Amino acid sequence: MTSLNRKLLRQLWKMKVQLLAIALVIASGTALLVMSLTTIEALEETTAAYYERTRFADVFAHAKRVPEYRKREIGEIAGVRLVETRIDERAILNVAGYLEPVVAQVISLPDSGPQLLNALVIRSGRLVDPKRANEVVVSEPFAEAHRLKPGDGIEAILRGRKRTLEIVGTALSPEFVYAIAPGGLMPDDARFGILWMGRDALSAAFDLKASFNGVAVSLLPGADVSDTIRRLDNILAPYGGIGAYGREDQTSNWFLESEIAQQKNLSRVMPSIFLAVAAFLTNLVMARLVDTERREIGLLKALGYTNWTVGWHYFKLVLAIGTTGVVIGSLAGAWLGHWNTELYTKFYRFPFLLYRPGPDAFIVSATISLTAALAGSLTASYRAVRLPPAEAMRPPSPPTYRRLFTTRFAFSGPDEPTRMILRRITRWPGRALLTSLGLAMSAAVTLMALQWVDAIDTLAETVFERGQHQDATIAFDELHPLKAVWDFENLPGVLSVEPYRYLSARISRGHLSERQGIIGIPESAILSPVFDVSRGRLEIPAGGLVVSRKLAELLRIQIGDTVIVQLLEGHRASFSVRVVQLFETYIGKPAYMEMGALNRLAGDGRVASGLHIRMDEADRSGLLARLKGIPGIASIQFRHAAIDTFYNTMGETIFIFIGFFIAFSMTLSLGVTYNSIRIAISERAQEFATLRILGFTRWEISYILLGEVGLLTWLAIPLGAAIGLALAWWMTSAFETELYRVPLVLQNSTYGKAAVIMLASVSACAAVARRRLDRLDLIAALKTRE
Repeated sequence: MTSLNRKLLRQLWKMKVQLLAIALVIASGTALLVMSLTTIEALEETTAAYYERTRFADVFAHAKRVPEYRKREIGEIAGVRLVETRIDERAILNVAGYLEPVVAQVISLPDSGPQLLNALVIRSGRLVDPKRANEVVVSEPFAEAHRLKPGDGIEAILRGRKRTLEIVGTALSPEFVYAIAPGGLMPDDARFGILWMGRDALSAAFDLKASFNGVAVSLLPGADVSDTIRRLDNILAPYGGIGAYGREDQTSNWFLESEIAQQKNLSRVMPSIFLAVAAFLTNLVMARLVDTERREIGLLKALGYTNWTVGWHYFKLVLAIGTTGVVIGSLAGAWLGHWNTELYTKFYRFPFLLYRPGPDAFIVSATISLTAALAGSLTASYRAVRLPPAEAMRPPSPPTYRRLFTTRFAFSGPDEPTRMILRRITRWPGRALLTSLGLAMSAAVTLMALQWVDAIDTLAETVFERGQHQDATIAFDELHPLKAVWDFENLPGVLSVEPYRYLSARISRGHLSERQGIIGIPESAILSPVFDVSRGRLEIPAGGLVVSRKLAELLRIQIGDTVIVQLLEGHRASFSVRVVQLFETYIGKPAYMEMGALNRLAGDGRVASGLHIRMDEADRSGLLARLKGIPGIASIQFRHAAIDTFYNTMGETIFIFIGFFIAFSMTLSLGVTYNSIRIAISERAQEFATLRILGFTRWEISYILLGEVGLLTWLAIPLGAAIGLALAWWMTSAFETELYRVPLVLQNSTYGKAAVIMLASVSACAAVARRRLDRLDLIAALKTRE
C-alpha cells in the first residue's frame, strides 16, 4: 500500500462520521432514483408479460346490437389478426349483508373453445360450464371485498329479471387491471365487480341471440390502428356503434400508463434535489480539507508527487464517499423499489409480479450519483493541484479585517458572544448563505411532501362537497323519457331529482381532436352543476359549449371559437358549436351543454341518460332496497362512497410518500448541520480553546458555535418556504394529467410543520456536536502549528 493510500485510509477513519453524513445524503438521492427506475421497469415488464400471455386486444368497440355475421367483415379489415365478439352488459347485484346496490359489468365467455383475446387468469375454482346458465366467474378483488368464494350464490338483476347466480371461480383479467366503475375515479371493489357468464346464457338474458354488442380486435405488427378504428366504426355505425378506440384509450390501460408516466416524472425531479445537496456538501468539506492540508500538499509536491497524483488522491477520497453512498442507496433503493411495486399491486391487480431489476437502473443511478459528488469536488481538487509548493508551505494569508458599515448599527447592542456570531456571518456571507441554502433544501423537500395533504383535502372539498350536492347518481341502460325520470321523485326517501344527458363524442378543431363525452344538464342545475374551482357554480347558457380548461388546452381553443362535434352514438349527428365559456376543474376534462339543446342536436327528443338524486337519510335503507329492484338501471354511484374511496386510496399512498420524504429531508438537514458544525470546530478549535482559557464558560463557547448554526437555521426557514413553494409548483405541474390536476395549496400550518421538522433534526445534531465541543482538548488545540 502506498503512502498516499495509507494517508487516505487514516483520513477516512478520522472523518468517518462527517463523511458518512455526506454518504447518506448521496444514498438518499441514489435510493430515490433506484426506487423509481426499478419500479418503472417492474411495472412495464409485468404489464408487457401479462398482456402478452393473456393476448390483450389492441382495439375495442361497443354497439347496441350487431348481427354475428358481421364478425367476418371485421376480420377482413387489413391488419386484423384476431377478432372476438362478445356480450358486455350491466347488472345490479344484491350482495348478502351489504346494504347498497352493487354495480356489475357482465361479460360473456365463449361457449366453445378458449378465449382468443383478453383471456382470464383463474385464481380459484374453474371457468363456467356452458350448459349451466346460472354459473359465473367473478373478479378476484370483488370476491375479496365481499368474502365470496366458489360455491356461494349472488342475486343479480339482469334486464329487469332477478336471478340467483352461482359463483364457480374467481379470476383476473387484463382488461381490468384497474377496475373502475363507469363514472368513477378510483377502484371501489365493494361497489363494482366484474362477472363472466357463458355466451348463450347471457345472450338469452339480454335478448342478443346470434348478436353481439362488444368486440375486441388484435392487430398484426405494423398495422395502422387509426385506420382499423375508422373501418370498424363504419361497420358498427348502423348498429348503434359508440366509437372504437385503441388500447391507449382503454380505461384500465390508460390509468396504468399514466401511473408509469408519473413515476418517470418523479425519477427526474426528486433525486436531483438530493444529489445537488450532496454536491454542495462535498464541495464544502473538500474546500475546507484542502485549506487545512496546505502544508501536507506542499510537502507532497516538494517530495516529487505530481499534480495529477495529488489531485487523484483527493478524487479517491470523494470516490470513497460516493461509493459508500451508492452502495447504501442501491440496497435501500432495491428494497424500496420492490416494496413500492408491491404497493402498486393493491391498486393495479396483476396475477404475478416481475420485479427483476436489471443492472441498467443501478448503473445509471451510480453514474449520476458519483458524477454529482465528483462535480462538487472539482473546485477544491483544482485548488490542490494548482497550489505551488512554496506557497503551500507558508500559512495562508490572514483575512483582511476592516470596519463594516453594519458594525456601527448591528453590533453595538448585543453582548460579545452574539457579536462574534454576527461578525463571522457578515464577514463570510457566501459560506453562511450556502449553509442556509442546504438547510433550506431540507425544509423545502418536507414542505413539498406535506403540500400533498393540503392539495388532496382541497381537491376533495372542491369536487365532492362544493361542486356536487347529490347523494347518488343513477345511470340507465337505455335512454328514458324525461316524464319517466321525474317519476323517481315519488320514491320514498327521494327529496329531489335532476336529470342529465351523456353523449359519447369526438370534439375537433382543425387537426386536433379529442374523444370526450358531452354532459347535458338543465339550465338551472343545482345538484351537479358546472362548477369552477375559483368562481363556484356557473349558469349554463341555453346554447353553446362550456369547456374545461384542460380540454381547451388540448384543442387550443378559446371563448368564441367554433368546434366540430361528432357524436359517437345514436344518430351519430355531426354539428358545429361555439365555445361560450371556459371553467377550471381538478377532475377530468369535461364539456357541458344545456340539456335541451344537446337533445335537439342529437335528434333524440326529451330524454335522459340518468339522474342525480338527493335522499332523506331517515329513509335511506328503504330507498336502497327499492333501487335494487328497479329495472333499467345500469349503475348507481354514491357521493359519500366516492369520497371514502378517494381518501382511502390516496391515504394509503400519500402518507407513505410523505413519510419517505420527511425521512430523506431529515437526512439532508443532518448532513448539512453536522458537516457545518464539524468543520467549524476543526477551524476554530484554537479560538475556542483560547476563549476557554480567557474565562468563557462551556455554555458561552457552545452558544458561539451553535448560535451561528441556529441563526442560519432561522434564516433558512423563509428561504426553505420559498424554495418549497417553487418545488411544490414544479411537482404539481409535472403530475398534471388529463384525469386530474393537483391544486397548489399550502396552509400556514404546513409551513409550520416543515419548520418544526427541520428544527428538530438540527437540534438533535446540535446536541451531538455540543458533547464533542465539551470534550475539546484545550492543550492539543493550542499546539497549532504556524
